[in-house]
Amino acid sequence: MEIRRITNDESEFVIDLFDKYRVFYEQESNYDLAKDFISKRLINNESIIFVAFRQDGNTRIPVGFTQLYTTFSSVQLSKNWILNDLYVERNYRKQGIGKGLINAAIEFAKKDGASFLELSTAINNITAQKLYEDIGFVRQQPSRTAFTYRTSLLKFKRLFNSKLKVK
Repeated sequence: MEIRRITNDESEFVIDLFDKYRVFYEQESNYDLAKDFISKRLINNESIIFVAFRQDGNTRIPVGFTQLYTTFSSVQLSKNWILNDLYVERNYRKQGIGKGLINAAIEFAKKDGASFLELSTAINNITAQKLYEDIGFVRQQPSRTAFTYRTSLLKFKRLFNSKLKVK
């Protein structure tokens, strides 16, 4: 198995895997949108993507990927990474590929000087939770000092468009 970071010229290695990843999380398959999304992330240097390859004769087959996004902490004065996507083709699971991709992400984040690497997974994805915990990730409890809130910006679209003028 070979794991390496791909460049924007190599996006074709991950698009099919990315589309399957989205289907795994109950999104509709849409190869064109997946291609556009991945291409923009790579061209704009908005994400880091590692791809795992298996050799089949003379052909190198992409069998898994992980995608990282950067984030910053003003309090810690640090750059950090979010491991947002991890996917391994069904026929190649339980062969250490997911662990290899995560380890590549960890090494990258450490070399980049990050304070932490964070990830999330579905509550019912017990297999992934076990893998993450076996590697050394610790499930986080709600913070004693802060609550995290989120809102969908779509519901504010009309409000912003009609009342707020941002220059």
